[in-house]
Amino acid sequence: MIVLNRLSKIFGKTRSLDDVSITLHRGDAIALMGANGAGKTTLVRLILGYYHPSSGTVRIEGRDPIKERMNILDQVSFVPQLPPPIKLSLKELMTYICKSSGVDEARIVHYANEMKLDIAPNLHKSFFKLSGGMKQKLLIAISLAKESRIMIYDEPTANLDPKARDDFYRLLRENEQDKLALFVTHRIEEVASLVNRKIYMDLGKVVSDEIC
Repeated sequence: MIVLNRLSKIFGKTRSLDDVSITLHRGDAIALMGANGAGKTTLVRLILGYYHPSSGTVRIEGRDPIKERMNILDQVSFVPQLPPPIKLSLKELMTYICKSSGVDEARIVHYANEMKLDIAPNLHKSFFKLSGGMKQKLLIAISLAKESRIMIYDEPTANLDPKARDDFYRLLRENEQDKLALFVTHRIEEVASLVNRKIYMDLGKVVSDEIC
């Protein structure tokens, strides 16, 4: 589903990703681990088409995420570690998501409720002014409502309390059929029951890739 072939990314004199080759399959649930600076975020951004590779290729179902970025992003749900500084109200943001991605607003509200985020009294509040936990819950709700075939979560529970983390992982289990899920995480114990593969990176390289 995702094929990285001899992929490298250099920023100035820093080699952030160094000749990485990985194939990620439909049905995989993967924990991507490593210290800060290991290359995890760079790898994710190359998959999403945010960066051009310095060398090597990324293909998502045979497509180039740079040349066909809009088509690729239609298939991907991504929740970043740090919520983006969106100034739209919750209502405006949901309307934008629904029109641009064909998501049913009722499904966003459903998953927000499942995450214990009460949208109704906050509809006209700026997303930017919400607490970190509320932002993360809404982004998770949108990612699940989108029903993407590829789910990428970068430390998605960093701003969540323990109950919200439990809700998040419960919802993932209910929606994991026939999808590819990639979790960038420092909390392997949280995703251990979800993943079937663990990839560890260091200094821009894959140092272990284990089936579990």
